[in-house]
Amino acid sequence: MLATISRAATRRPLTVILVWLLMLLIGFGLGTGVFGRLVDSVPDVPGTESERAAAYLDRVDTSGESITAVVSGTSVSDPGLRSQVGRAVADLRTVSGVAEVPDPYTTRGLTSEDGKALVIPVTLKGDMKFKDEKKAVDTAADRIRQIDAPEVHVSGGLLLGQQMSGRAQEDVQRAELISLPVVLALLLVVFGGLRAAGLPLVIAISGVAGAFLALFAFSQVTDISVYAIQVTTMLGLGLAVDYALLMVVRFREERRHTDDVIEAVHRTVAGAGRTVLFSGLTVAVSLTGLLVFPSPFLRSMGLAVAAVVVVDMLAAITLLPALLARFGSRIAPARREKTDSGTALAADSAAADGSDSAVGSDADKEGRLFARLARFAARRPVVILVTLVPALLVLALPVAGMKISIGDAKQLPSNTEARQLYDTVDAHFPPGTGVSPVTVVVRPGAAPDTVTRIRALADTSDSSPLPGGATLVHLQPTGSVDGKAATDLVERVRKVRGDEPVEVTGVAARLVDFRTMLAERAPWAAVTVLVGIFALLFAFTGSVLIPLRTIATTLLSLGAALGAVVWVFQDGHLAGALGAEGLGSLSLTAPPLIIAIAFGLAMDYELFILARMRESWLRTGDAQEAVVTGLRRSGRVVSCAALLLAIVFGAFMTGGFSPILQIGLGLTLAVLIDATVVRMLLVPATMALLGRRAWWAPGALRRAHDRFGVSEEAPPAQPQLTTV
Repeated sequence: MLATISRAATRRPLTVILVWLLMLLIGFGLGTGVFGRLVDSVPDVPGTESERAAAYLDRVDTSGESITAVVSGTSVSDPGLRSQVGRAVADLRTVSGVAEVPDPYTTRGLTSEDGKALVIPVTLKGDMKFKDEKKAVDTAADRIRQIDAPEVHVSGGLLLGQQMSGRAQEDVQRAELISLPVVLALLLVVFGGLRAAGLPLVIAISGVAGAFLALFAFSQVTDISVYAIQVTTMLGLGLAVDYALLMVVRFREERRHTDDVIEAVHRTVAGAGRTVLFSGLTVAVSLTGLLVFPSPFLRSMGLAVAAVVVVDMLAAITLLPALLARFGSRIAPARREKTDSGTALAADSAAADGSDSAVGSDADKEGRLFARLARFAARRPVVILVTLVPALLVLALPVAGMKISIGDAKQLPSNTEARQLYDTVDAHFPPGTGVSPVTVVVRPGAAPDTVTRIRALADTSDSSPLPGGATLVHLQPTGSVDGKAATDLVERVRKVRGDEPVEVTGVAARLVDFRTMLAERAPWAAVTVLVGIFALLFAFTGSVLIPLRTIATTLLSLGAALGAVVWVFQDGHLAGALGAEGLGSLSLTAPPLIIAIAFGLAMDYELFILARMRESWLRTGDAQEAVVTGLRRSGRVVSCAALLLAIVFGAFMTGGFSPILQIGLGLTLAVLIDATVVRMLLVPATMALLGRRAWWAPGALRRAHDRFGVSEEAPPAQPQLTTV
């Protein structure tokens, strides 16, 4: 298959390049339309009690969404302000689509006790078309902002989604402006020339265009979260650079052995292309675990990110070979290395016709550095294991106390309008003001005292009849909208109701149902991912022990990274250094995405190293030498790829949106810990302990791998393994 792809790409390189150029134009043209289709409804889970009750209320309750404005910075008793607010309220009541606007001066609780702030809630009519609702929201918000006061902030409902979408787009643009020049500069250092350095960047830009196009396509059939833009763009950009880096480095190595550029491309695709293919598949399989969850958010993220990974993979094995076939003659071969026995091989000089120079740093010294590292770990495997494994487990300890929440505007940067509204209300009004209530639907047929018993569970409550004989009860929790007090209140209602026809919905109820869904489906998701990863790693290596070892070491790095995220963003340690604050919990979006994506990325670097180890093992049959040679020949690529990916993730942490900060920090640490501590020390140490047994498989599986396994070429005779 790979041979066919490489031949097609090298025979018609211009055609392949033009096809990808067309995809790039469509991606940055049509694909950017996804920014107008993003939603912020993360915790919805179809079929849960909270969703059933919400759907029922949508049918029988005619009230629609609402937006909220807060006016502050001057005395609310000021006659001029009071006159302006009165005129604004009167104008708002005439806006098409607006159902209710209470006067803050005559409605209890809408002016602060300190007399320095007032709230204007605007309730929209139900059953409106999206464009009509958007027009009503925009018109109302514009009218409120005409109030002449030091501070006027409007947010909530559809407006909050628009503000978050706008912030997402700004964050992506900022991250790209920061990361792309830095990545290009580092690639120039790695390759020593603009042409070779530019190729990974071309693949990265193609990956971003593919990300936008994939998200736009998915937005036609499912909701796409505001988080999807940052996550898919950061991953698409990072993986594209990783794959292209691996391919270009291998191409320059192959150019040492042949002057035929096309032959060098074919060898590159056969060797590194196989690694890229399996790497893309393993990352995609890691993300299929998200499809096990019934949450539309998790499923859409899994599909979107997997699609981006596939786009990057396809660009690396089709577009990049075409570019190399067309321009590869201008890229100088890599410097020749010294063999382990010390025999010197003359370095190739750069082409005199203006071709890229060889890598500026001494590749031989770098290779020897990683070889020494591998030998150090292989000679002291027990010391390495008893030192690093406990250390990683200690870093993972905070995960045991991890909490998740839906969150509120406090997760946004302080300069956003939604956050400013939140901070103003928090500063001038009693705790719980503006917090969404726990909503209870008491259906017909419930016992007469049911409503009374439920209302007794909260200090503040109200009830109203619904069409058809049902009753709507609002219970006002203390604290945040999804804090412990609110979720405990949900649990108490569900306990008190017994067998009565009572359903609970609202933000807190959705969080409780989301947590339950995660707990029920997480084991199945884990099994799906682990079985898929095991199968792919077996197909790649022909071993049953290497996949098990890989999964175990990857879980260590993943636990350490997630523990650090909990320690920073939940517990508040060093959060200020990142422009954030301790929130007492993580965003419910962060843990599943960190786990799924980081697990896939860890497989990336594992495959980069295993590919070289396997080549040496098949050639020599020496397990110890395979470990040393594998790390010597892949350590530099893995280190550079991890550094580049960490820079991309780090650039997305400049936006200040807490869920993205959490995901960015988690992925950055996961990549760095995995590419250094795990792949450079734990992998050679565990491989040394296993020795020749690392490549063992039962006879039946060995024969199946020999027959059906994917290989880049007819391998040398398989070394005979002793029975274990």
